[in-house]
Amino acid sequence: MKKTIAVLLTLFVAITVLAACGGNGKANDSSNNATDKGAGAGEKAEKKRIALVLPEKVGVNPFFVSMDEGFKRAGEEFGAEVKTIESTDPAAFEQNLRATVAENYDLIITATFQAEDALNKVAAENPKKSFAIIDTVVDQPNVRSVVFREQEAAYLLGAAAGLSTKTNVVGAVVAMDTPLLKKYTYGFEQGLASTNPDAKLLLNYIGSFNDSAKGKELALLQYSQKADIVAGMAAIGDLGVFEAAKEKGLYAFGQDIDRTVLDPEHIVLSQLKGTDAVAYETVKAFVSGDFAFNVSDYGLKESGVGLTFVTRDSESPLSPFVGQETVDKVKAIAEDIISGAIVVKKPE
Repeated sequence: MKKTIAVLLTLFVAITVLAACGGNGKANDSSNNATDKGAGAGEKAEKKRIALVLPEKVGVNPFFVSMDEGFKRAGEEFGAEVKTIESTDPAAFEQNLRATVAENYDLIITATFQAEDALNKVAAENPKKSFAIIDTVVDQPNVRSVVFREQEAAYLLGAAAGLSTKTNVVGAVVAMDTPLLKKYTYGFEQGLASTNPDAKLLLNYIGSFNDSAKGKELALLQYSQKADIVAGMAAIGDLGVFEAAKEKGLYAFGQDIDRTVLDPEHIVLSQLKGTDAVAYETVKAFVSGDFAFNVSDYGLKESGVGLTFVTRDSESPLSPFVGQETVDKVKAIAEDIISGAIVVKKPE
């Protein structure tokens, strides 16, 4: 009897242990499966793949050079796989845009009004794909648009020109007569009039963004008409403006990035446009999950635009032609724009 009880007790314990092991085994299996799935997800979680498709070569255009730098810096900092694709003409640009869709990039970024038509088509044809465009607006539900209030920085540049000119004649060599560049010229004109209503503004258009020879020709024309400052607003064409300023021993303003470092004696101020910052912020938002399909607007308040020596320091020494007194006055103007005390009008 004792032997039977002992046998039964042994069997009971064994069954209990097996049952317990079986239960733990399922829990462990479940836990292990969850862990495996988590690990698998971790292992399989690939980097976000983001392409920057440009409508032209990066080349020497500071607008695209700066954008590319910010884009690549964000990719490195936020662990995204990034690739910049340059285009030679509009047909090649659309092909490149479609290729990045086919290659299944998670986000495709492009820029400028040159990209509008192609992006409108490609984004509409691929409604589940995410896109962003810098420096213009594309009204599609799967496109994030990033624009700048260039007129605010142009106002500061015009104000500085009005305070600095000794001849009361100021020039501007502009790439093209487009709605975007009207923000530059209109803001510049307002700022000039605000500090020097007697100053005359000379305005000439190159007809493209990449003709430095024409830029020089027009700048020389304006210098011959007594301008002592010519503002370059023509991308690569600005290089011709800078050459003309040096040749004549006069002064020029640059655009987009700090161009004073090229020749601080003659290039005395630069209107700044943070294409590097917005490219960086676009990648950051996408990787962090804060990305939204909307229109983001960057001005002086958001540090999206600015002016050397006024809103951002420069490696160059300040030119005595401009002088610290002018810088201090323009800083006060910048504060008034940020606070709303001065409203810079947009071109109609």
